[in-house]
Amino acid sequence: MSDKNLLLTAVKAADDKRAENIIALNMKGISLIADYFLICHGNSDKQVQAIAKEMKEKAHELGYEVKRMEGFDEARWILVDLGDVVAHIFHRDERSYYNLERLWGDAPIENIQEQA
Repeated sequence: MSDKNLLLTAVKAADDKRAENIIALNMKGISLIADYFLICHGNSDKQVQAIAKEMKEKAHELGYEVKRMEGFDEARWILVDLGDVVAHIFHRDERSYYNLERLWGDAPIENIQEQA
């Protein structure tokens, strides 16, 4: 499966748990960390955790290993490292504070509207 398909799987998992303002940044040539950053948020700790769990489960169903998951217990900013895709799942308040979209403003936004 391609990194684009992995991205779309993560987008669908986030959307299934009603994540808000889902944005994918194409990081190819910009960051060595991953090809895509997926950024979204939930409105409660439980929702943020549910989004992360769903991403992990969907990745495992397709044979992908989640390399790392950080911040799950606090549920303010959960990072899910899927290899070529790194998902940043924020609590609404934290997302506006860290504003990763502005930090990585030179990265093009990937068209994921048909998936979300």
